[in-house]
Amino acid sequence: MKYQKVGDVVIVKKELNKNEINEIINKTKCKTIVLYTTQITGEFRTPHVKILYGRETETIHKEYGCLFKLDVSKIMWSQGNIRERIRMAHISNENETVIDMFAGIGYFTIPLAKYSKPKLVYAIEKNPIAYHYLCENIKLNKLNNIIPILSDNRKVKLKDVADRVIMGYVHKTHKFLDKAFEFLKNRGYIHYHETVAEKIMFERPIERLKFYSKKNNYELINYKIVKIKKYAPGVWHIVVDAEFEKL
Repeated sequence: MKYQKVGDVVIVKKELNKNEINEIINKTKCKTIVLYTTQITGEFRTPHVKILYGRETETIHKEYGCLFKLDVSKIMWSQGNIRERIRMAHISNENETVIDMFAGIGYFTIPLAKYSKPKLVYAIEKNPIAYHYLCENIKLNKLNNIIPILSDNRKVKLKDVADRVIMGYVHKTHKFLDKAFEFLKNRGYIHYHETVAEKIMFERPIERLKFYSKKNNYELINYKIVKIKKYAPGVWHIVVDAEFEKL
């Protein structure tokens, strides 16, 4: 029986009978079991759930020494991205200013701020519910190097401030690259996420990065492609660690 435990809430993807529910309760000591009834939809990636056991859907999940408060009926949690969240925790350093363009509840922001200890992280999120939990998680983890911003990142007036820009979003992410270059200093990194067919995995993301870097008067000087997880048959969620320099 497949399930995902987030804090003390268990998420399942199929209806369960009474015996199966009791088995999960005994194994996990969970307070709530919810069923994802449909695929996660909409701009804010909102889950649709049915409560099979318990009542409370808000929980605190601990991962890699970080605390994440969230409501699983309102906010998506992806277990498949854990390796990338851990990798990003150590990608920066104390001399950098970082912008997380799609911060959510702090998936990348919180571990990066805690372990890399950059000077400052601007965490931008336009979903008011996710922003609420982002602020809660900053407090929970006792971090003082994060500035949360409730906004569409395209409306944020920051220019030439970031040594590193995180673009942890996979739906038409390239349409936000102009803004990423606006945030970037004369030299810096963009962590660009995309879902891409396996056969063009090593071509299309780089072509897009080169196109937008040229458009914004930057040059792509170095890059590495990291495979995060299978997104669909023949399609991968990847991230490009790309270094740029102003021409």
